[in-house]
Amino acid sequence: MKRETRFPAALLAVFAIWWAALAIAPHYRQDWLLENVLVFAAVPLLLFTYRSLRFSNTTYTCLFVFLALHEVGAHYTYSLVPYDAWGQALLGGSVDTLLGFDRNMFDRAIHFLYGLLMAPAAMELFAAKAPPTGVWRFLMPLFFMNSHAVIYETIEWLAAEAFGGDLGQAYLGTQGDVFDAQKDMALAFAGATISISVVLWLRRRRPDGSS
Repeated sequence: MKRETRFPAALLAVFAIWWAALAIAPHYRQDWLLENVLVFAAVPLLLFTYRSLRFSNTTYTCLFVFLALHEVGAHYTYSLVPYDAWGQALLGGSVDTLLGFDRNMFDRAIHFLYGLLMAPAAMELFAAKAPPTGVWRFLMPLFFMNSHAVIYETIEWLAAEAFGGDLGQAYLGTQGDVFDAQKDMALAFAGATISISVVLWLRRRRPDGSS
């Protein structure tokens, strides 16, 4: 195995083990299948395009962290991830009470992390295939990421309409909040804005001044 492929291959192997473990007896198998459509599409795409678009190790790590957390949401269903029980077991107190949450916030955290952790891949994609200049180095990845948030919320709505019943509600995961979609998109936008800003700032601090 070539040296440059070892790190992505190691992440893939760890993710495969993680995925397999969380595929065992999920809370709601049909919802697990729907949530894993993203994984079934993204992982093969990353493999098939590896030679033509090799992301940095940092970006592969970001993708790995996001997909690993997504699998937690798929296993439990997003609205039922017991992070508060984990917090009480580890810290001796309620995370929701401490932060003033009145609902399960795991899905909101993942939407924010989608923007934060996926934006570096969007930036490297544009740099490799359609290099923007000037302010567009910030705006193009941001618009690209924001379009994903809109598309995903639209797909969630269509899936909920198509499947209906408990499956539709589990996949949509609004938990009674009529503005859930807008808040999710706003969080993804905020995460992407932070990520892109930090990456561009770090690039400007390089000794060669590249950005």
